[in-house]
Amino acid sequence: MINLSIALEDNAFKIPNNTAIISEGKKFSYKELNQLSNKVANIILDLGIKPGDSIALQSPNIAFFPIIYYGILKMGGVVVPMSIMLKKKEILHILNDSNAKLYFFYQGDDNLNIAGEAIKAIKEYSKLTDSIIIENFENAGYINTIPKILSSLMENASSQLGYRAYNSDQTAVIIYTSGTTGKSKGAELTHSNLAWNASLTVNLFDFNKNDVSLTVLPLFHIFGQNCIMNASIFAGIPNLLLKRFDPDNLIKIIQANKITIFAGVPTMFWSLLNELKFYNKQELSLLKEHWRIALSGGAAMPKELLNDFENIYGVRIYEGYGMSEASPLVTYNQPKYKRKIGSVGLPLWGVQVKIVNDKLIEVPNYEIGQIIFRGHNVMKGYFKNNKATKKAIKNGWMHSGDIGYKDNDGYLFVVDRINDMIIRGGVNIYPREIEEVIIKHPKISLVAVIGIPDQRMGEEIKAYIVLKKGEQITENEFKIWIKAELSVNKYPRKIEFVKKLPMNATGKILKRKLK
Repeated sequence: MINLSIALEDNAFKIPNNTAIISEGKKFSYKELNQLSNKVANIILDLGIKPGDSIALQSPNIAFFPIIYYGILKMGGVVVPMSIMLKKKEILHILNDSNAKLYFFYQGDDNLNIAGEAIKAIKEYSKLTDSIIIENFENAGYINTIPKILSSLMENASSQLGYRAYNSDQTAVIIYTSGTTGKSKGAELTHSNLAWNASLTVNLFDFNKNDVSLTVLPLFHIFGQNCIMNASIFAGIPNLLLKRFDPDNLIKIIQANKITIFAGVPTMFWSLLNELKFYNKQELSLLKEHWRIALSGGAAMPKELLNDFENIYGVRIYEGYGMSEASPLVTYNQPKYKRKIGSVGLPLWGVQVKIVNDKLIEVPNYEIGQIIFRGHNVMKGYFKNNKATKKAIKNGWMHSGDIGYKDNDGYLFVVDRINDMIIRGGVNIYPREIEEVIIKHPKISLVAVIGIPDQRMGEEIKAYIVLKKGEQITENEFKIWIKAELSVNKYPRKIEFVKKLPMNATGKILKRKLK
């Protein structure tokens, strides 16, 4: 029997006065975090919500996210984290699909009307028992009177909660995928799934009592939620939560709080190289005195970007591979083993990875095929979607939809998404291979390559290019350069220079919006 919240309760007993969460200038000890989570659990139970019910949570990276998250887990509920960027239609889909009985949502601010969209959705969703608004105390007058207010409920709630035993195979969290090929699906992750991934993260990267982690990855996304927030709770270390990613502010906070552990997606590392205004290379290199580790995931990182970052900051980046359906980690470059730049490392303990062809037969090393895996990290399935579950999980193996290969040492290399592959004149072309070449151009800082319809070739290659600040290059100049770097069937025939690329809330480039 295990409940993910046991890690919090254990630290509240052993190290009650140690800092657990730092948020908006305030520190919360493990004892305080545990008591506040107990209050939330009691509020939920008093509303008539039962263990096993789904409870939606839509909040930025503030202290109330872990307070509510662990409160839901403590009373036996299922957390349904939702992006703060969602509009009414998307909110309705997740509420309905997850059978949500209770909905916690943040008030929002002048830039993001979270409550406005949430309240419109509530009016059209009849299955809710209740809804609770999380106040933005800087803008309290904005509150609509429809939902209950969390701060008011917390005042009279008990901070004591009786022990409850749970089966570790029960669903703890339903994470909704980005829905790149249709409506988003809810991946059911168990207490066991998440506990294994969080504890292995702690062990792999040696989280210790001297560490301070920083979470700027949105907590509604599984990478930041489990590999930083939950892992920090498992390790008993402070975790600083940031509502927004701003490169200059991030560096200031890393300096002031002596941050040692940071996790991000490649575009965040790109921003830390290209969008800083107030720091020079000498100042940045001083961060290595305490900043010891950077974790990258969510998308493939170009080698050029990794090397440039490490040269300036002196902080080693460990790149891994995972997905929401894997809780999320599958493989990682690990400090205990040789790091291979360009690879996403070795499988986690207890996880097996294979590369298979279209007939699901394992292929030799260095041969490209679909990545499949099995182990303690694989989700129970997609909530209320047996058809999608059977398509994704076959004989216990999760079929990722990603293309890759393994080398002779067992390291995994991700080539691309199957859906992103370009078929030009009957030949398979992988956009990432082209992107890795283009990013090496000294005037280019970011690129996305896609396939576009073409009457003659079926698909043609198009590159969207972001130039470095102050740089200029003509389309003709670029084509002359790229023709010398890539074979005749791989260089982009179509070029478009843009100021920025579309990204989701986690900083992942949205190629579907370019098509």
